[in-house]
Amino acid sequence: MKILISEFMDERAVAQLAARHEVAYLPTLVDDLPALLAQAAQADVLIVRNRTQVRGELLAALTRCKVIGRLGVGLDNIDVTGCEARGMRVIPATGANALSVAEYVLGTAMLLLRGVYQSTPAVAAGKWPRNTLSNGREIGGKTLGLIGFGSIGQLTARLAQGLGMRVMAFDAMMGPDHPAYGAQGVACVGLDELIETADVVSLHVPLVDSTRGLFNAERIAAMKTGAVLINTARGGIVDEVALGQALKAGRLGGAAIDVFAAEPLAAAPHFEGCPNLVLTPHVAGVTAESNERVSFLIAEKVLEALA
Repeated sequence: MKILISEFMDERAVAQLAARHEVAYLPTLVDDLPALLAQAAQADVLIVRNRTQVRGELLAALTRCKVIGRLGVGLDNIDVTGCEARGMRVIPATGANALSVAEYVLGTAMLLLRGVYQSTPAVAAGKWPRNTLSNGREIGGKTLGLIGFGSIGQLTARLAQGLGMRVMAFDAMMGPDHPAYGAQGVACVGLDELIETADVVSLHVPLVDSTRGLFNAERIAAMKTGAVLINTARGGIVDEVALGQALKAGRLGGAAIDVFAAEPLAAAPHFEGCPNLVLTPHVAGVTAESNERVSFLIAEKVLEALA
């Protein structure tokens, strides 16, 4: 069997696959569509991250493929229905990067609430902005609102509670009697209540028709004054222009955005000059440890599927 890997993967996990099957490990192939299509025609397995779009031309080229391995959990870059109609099994790395995302959420929440960590140039230059930076906020006692309460949301809730946060959650796919709320000691609330009362709002939902544009200008305006917004889910969920305007107007206390409507992010004048803003290149779920967990999980599941 031939396994094609079009984006980066832990090389020890690649070696595990190569010990049993023919492997083409081409981590930059995602950026060369003609070469990707040519390689895809010979592949029995395709392993991707989030940039390879398994749809359209690529899906049509996968004439031999039996398995799609996803080095992550989001499936919006994969036409799952189209794959299954062609007899392909789609395997995500469910749970393997949850800790990385949860730590990113709480780390950036602490950074944004405290608001003091950009002072290095001023202090090194001999300035002493102690009075200016003495109004930062503690994370303990604040309310975290989770939109989406799957495995990542639940782990984020547990870590947040360990820091003394109150946690509430909304999940359109989970009724108020779902056992996860009670098990985690989390209040199940409506979307509007969460947006209006949470000090930190963190998004953990897939990009589907019902969530596209979910955080538009109206919902951002409804957030509690000084609240922090964190998006590690998908970029199309948040109106980036409206977010930039809310930050510049002082309505929000800060934002951490790891995902964007178009990636890589091009020049974004709507983010220029925004206070207390953290922009990262879709890496919330990618650490040395999570890459290892994700890679070995997918390698093992692919080998099982081919056995």
